[in-house]
Amino acid sequence: MHKRSHLLVQHLENLSRRVLEDFQDIIREYVRGRQGLYALYRRGKLQYVGLASDLRSRLRAHLRDRHSDTWDAFSLFLTVGRDSLRELEALLIRIARPRGNKSKTKFPRSQNLRSIFRRQIKQQQRAELEALFLTPSRNARTQVRNGRKGGVKVPLARYVSRRVRIRMAYKGRVYKARIKPDGWIRFRKKLFRSPSKAASAISGRPMNGWSWWKYERAPGDWVKLDELRH
Repeated sequence: MHKRSHLLVQHLENLSRRVLEDFQDIIREYVRGRQGLYALYRRGKLQYVGLASDLRSRLRAHLRDRHSDTWDAFSLFLTVGRDSLRELEALLIRIARPRGNKSKTKFPRSQNLRSIFRRQIKQQQRAELEALFLTPSRNARTQVRNGRKGGVKVPLARYVSRRVRIRMAYKGRVYKARIKPDGWIRFRKKLFRSPSKAASAISGRPMNGWSWWKYERAPGDWVKLDELRH
């Protein structure tokens, strides 16, 4: 059984600056050559957040650099591995907005949902506006929202409002398809009204497509289609 990996393995919080100045030998024992995040405080207020591959050297530098007069306490968060450190630092700066951090932070591997949210909100508002004025096509739109199209039940219709990429691994191969905004699944130029129908078209036998198909919840984050129903 593999042990579960953790981002943080040790931490030391709310220590006076004097600890770093007067007890270098003890600090060195724990942080020499260690990597992680640190936070500098002044009178209990966060002033600066940073990351370092050698925490001891970085903290010693802060006793003399431009931050030297801005802090009187510090915290340490020790990690194993550096893969997520920079993103974690950016996240902390975005949330806390310390006075000492001047650089802008970015999440290069994270998808910004703002434009997607705006588009979906506009679509929903347009549908609500149209529903206020009776038109011949209103009944058809209502059927789609309730999971039906042309009298045919489309299970995914109530869970999606945009195109969604899905994929399925079966016998060593990966099959890709798309869910249309109306809930129908397009696979190999054919339309399937349910995940199970689309999965059975691949295997040739009855299958629970909700468990076999996965959708991209976020870039690189593929989860079972059944998650849509929870």
